[in-house]
Amino acid sequence: MKSPIASVLILGAYGALMPIAAEAHTFGAHGAGLAEGFAHPFLGLDHLLAMLAIGIWAAQLGGATRWIAPLTFMGVMAGSAILALGGFVLPMLEPAIASSVFVLGLLVAFAVQPTSPISLALVGLFALFHGNAHGLELPETASAWQYGAGFLLATLFLNASGFVVGNLLRRHSVAARLSGSMIALTGLFLLATAA
Repeated sequence: MKSPIASVLILGAYGALMPIAAEAHTFGAHGAGLAEGFAHPFLGLDHLLAMLAIGIWAAQLGGATRWIAPLTFMGVMAGSAILALGGFVLPMLEPAIASSVFVLGLLVAFAVQPTSPISLALVGLFALFHGNAHGLELPETASAWQYGAGFLLATLFLNASGFVVGNLLRRHSVAARLSGSMIALTGLFLLATAA
C-alpha cells in the first residue's frame, strides 16, 4: 500500500510542474521589455530544458562545434522570431518544440557526436521552432527589440550554463546519461500534453 505522504509528494510535484510547462506561453497584451523577454525562457519547461540541453550537448560535441552550435541556435532562433513577427507561423509548433526537448535529451544521454554539419542542422532546426514560438508570444504592446534582446540574453545564459554542466558531466558518464534521460522523459511528457 502506498504511503499517503508519498502520494501527496507525487501529486504536489505533478501539480507544480504542470503550470511551468505552459507558463511561457501565457503572456497577455500588457507591456513587456528586456526583463520580461529575459524571464520568458525560464518560465516554460520546454524552452528552459532545450536551451540547457543545447549547452550540454555542445560541450559533448567538442571541437569548434561546441562554440558554433549555441551561436547557431541563437542566430536561427532570432531570425525565426523576426519571421514570426511578420506573420510566419510554423505548423505543429508545440509538438515540434516538445520533440526537440526529447531528441536533445537523447543526444545528451547517449553523447551522440555526428559530424559538425549534421549537428548544426539539428540545432538550427530546433531553433527555428523555438524562435517562432518566441516571436508569436510577443506581447502586443511590447518593444520587440527589447523583448528580443532579453530572450537572447537568457538563451545565452542558459546555453552557457548547460555548457558548464556538460563539461562537468564529461567526467561522469552515468550522470550525463541520467541527465539526458531525464530531459528526454520530460520531452515525452511535454509531447503527450502538447496535442
